Amino acid sequence: MRLSGRDCGFCRNPFAEGASTLHIFIEKSDPANAMSAEYAKHTTTDHSIPDGDAFAFAELHYHQSGEELLATLNRELNLHIGEKSGWYNKPTIVNPLVPISVVSPLFSFFSSPITNTKPNKNFTLLDAYHYIIGDTAKERTQKLRSFGDAKQSRMFKAANFDYCTFSGTFATRTDKALINHSGLLCIDFDHLQNLDSLRSQLLQDEYFDTQLLFCSPSGDGLKWVIEIDISQTTHADYFRAVANYLFQTYGVEADKSGKDVSRACFLPHDPNCFINPNFSEI
Repeated sequence: MRLSGRDCGFCRNPFAEGASTLHIFIEKSDPANAMSAEYAKHTTTDHSIPDGDAFAFAELHYHQSGEELLATLNRELNLHIGEKSGWYNKPTIVNPLVPISVVSPLFSFFSSPITNTKPNKNFTLLDAYHYIIGDTAKERTQKLRSFGDAKQSRMFKAANFDYCTFSGTFATRTDKALINHSGLLCIDFDHLQNLDSLRSQLLQDEYFDTQLLFCSPSGDGLKWVIEIDISQTTHADYFRAVANYLFQTYGVEADKSGKDVSRACFLPHDPNCFINPNFSEI
């Protein structure tokens, strides 16, 4: 199955001996509203099964319904809904006798401009935190936010802001050159109407412990760094699952570039940057 835009085209139908009669697509509940909920729907050309949504398809596949089906989906898709102790709530134990760089995830740091794809060094969350709250990017962040032209802002940011790849260390900034995945995912929210409200909600989220949270270089967005477990599924699939959760829970859309493991994240000045206490200096 391959998704092109919002349509998977015709796929093999397990209810018709694998014939390509199953059409799967994504449909908004209100096409006129860009923020309306989206649902996966299916139809078949041979009428082997009734038209319906993902839950109707799951009922046919598992021969279950109601709470029994929801419990199965929760288990099979590793959703952990309702669990109070999962990998995402598991505290990181910091040994004060061990240097913080040893216990903290590592990722690559790149000096500006964005065309520089060779990392300068490895960073920890604490390194990023000190960079962001410090004065290194203060002047360039203030200058960027003074621009009134979007194109000028993009060009200035690309030429002057250092950046990192939160999801891992790289030989060069490309997905194929990943050395080690950090176990981190950076979610980018742009052009927020209620930035402070979302910031508070993310810090209190029931399922994900915030590792790092800071304001974007533009000043109207947020960068949210959380832990993920890629032994459960791929980086890209985790991003899609988290993005869907955020949309359904808070009504905000994550920048789709987060699905790329080598995604670059510009580092601005934000004196109110939050870091998980597990990575604070002892």
